[in-house]
Amino acid sequence: MIEALLLNLQSHDVLTANEIDLLKSIVGRDRIVAAGEDLVSEGSRPTASTLLLDGFAARYKLLEDGRRQITALQVPGDFIDLHAFPLKIMDHGILAMSGCRVACVDHSDLQAITTTHPHLTRLLWLDTLIDGAIHREWIVAMGRRSKQAHLAHLICELYVRLRKVRRTNGSSFQFPLTQTAMADVLGVSLVHLNKTLQSLRKERAFTWEGRVITILDWTKLQAIAGFDPVYLALTVEPR
Repeated sequence: MIEALLLNLQSHDVLTANEIDLLKSIVGRDRIVAAGEDLVSEGSRPTASTLLLDGFAARYKLLEDGRRQITALQVPGDFIDLHAFPLKIMDHGILAMSGCRVACVDHSDLQAITTTHPHLTRLLWLDTLIDGAIHREWIVAMGRRSKQAHLAHLICELYVRLRKVRRTNGSSFQFPLTQTAMADVLGVSLVHLNKTLQSLRKERAFTWEGRVITILDWTKLQAIAGFDPVYLALTVEPR
């Protein structure tokens, strides 16, 4: 059940058999959440952290006028609210963007890990640090990259993150977000998103057909995006 989590953590460092067994023992029963439902609500005080097993989720904030800004996308293998363990109160919501399968780990079990398993603690800490690194890249993209580069960078990032947890099919991956949701990700109008997509299609670096994105020219897509995956910490080394 936790294969994606193990693949995620093992892309950064080697897990011992004992650590793998411990993770398997603390992950609770899985459940299905429908698209459009909150996985975690803003203002809540979770007593467990949620592990995304399948599907796409999004962190988001709502403005007073009802407009939504998506601030991160979560993929299988992500602890979507691990930071809630020390922070206690959620300052944003996390929404299921597709049908999702999730499981939970009680904060009491996470507390025990921090006491008895320092290496595993560091790997889980690294997971939240990478969340922060992804946020920085998104801020740079919104503030300084063109919308073409911004969208290309997001596609590069998702492809790399999904590939490490074996959720790609060659150069393609499932992408269940609507164009309206993608406009919320980029912080643009739907009209502006369509113009951006039309511009990128001329480059023939990728296609987005229905719910599938296919990368046609990885080198060109990286060049358009200015994408460097170093912020995802994908080297396996002692942590």
